[in-house]
Amino acid sequence: MARVTVEDCVEVIPNRFDLVLLASHRSRSISAGASLTVDRDNDKTPVVALREIADETLDLNDLRAGLVTGLQRVILDDDMPEETEDKPVLNLEHGQEEAPQEMSADDLMKALQGDRDNDSSSRF
Repeated sequence: MARVTVEDCVEVIPNRFDLVLLASHRSRSISAGASLTVDRDNDKTPVVALREIADETLDLNDLRAGLVTGLQRVILDDDMPEETEDKPVLNLEHGQEEAPQEMSADDLMKALQGDRDNDSSSRF
């Protein structure tokens, strides 16, 4: 049964790689509870997904868009606020704001040499 279904699907989606991606995506969505567009006829979920593709009961553009959206790692949200510059560090002892201090080249070299020698006395 599935072999004939795959042969029918290749006529609808000639690229077999695309066919596998779309059929597996549809199969997962059926398993998640999506409504069927063909009768199940005691077939397993992947066969039902292939039959839906072969019968062209699905909108392939919507299926492809859902696949791409599901594979995206970063979702851009327009509602997120823009990033702002860092605010000055708050000095908790005096309740005043002060700008972060920069380290001089000599202090940096002492700290790096102390790290190399496992000396914690020159750390900040």
